[in-house]
Amino acid sequence: MNIAESEAPYEITAKTCGSREKGRKVIYSFVESFHNLSKDKKDIIISEIHACERLKKYARDELDRQVIEAELTDLKTALDLLT
Repeated sequence: MNIAESEAPYEITAKTCGSREKGRKVIYSFVESFHNLSKDKKDIIISEIHACERLKKYARDELDRQVIEAELTDLKTALDLLT
């Protein structure tokens, strides 16, 4: 039996949510994957960084861009601490 590549190209998607009054934040959704059980913390953080970078391309609001930039900084710092 031949199995075609049917996984989504991205493992994690990112979105901004919240209001201006309560603060905005970035949330993540895991895309169903064949290899869910084999992800360690470093792989998840790398996927979150890629998801934030994709999200940043489509951000229209300056507040969203600032929130995404802050999240990217935090994720890169966390990744540096893990390595």
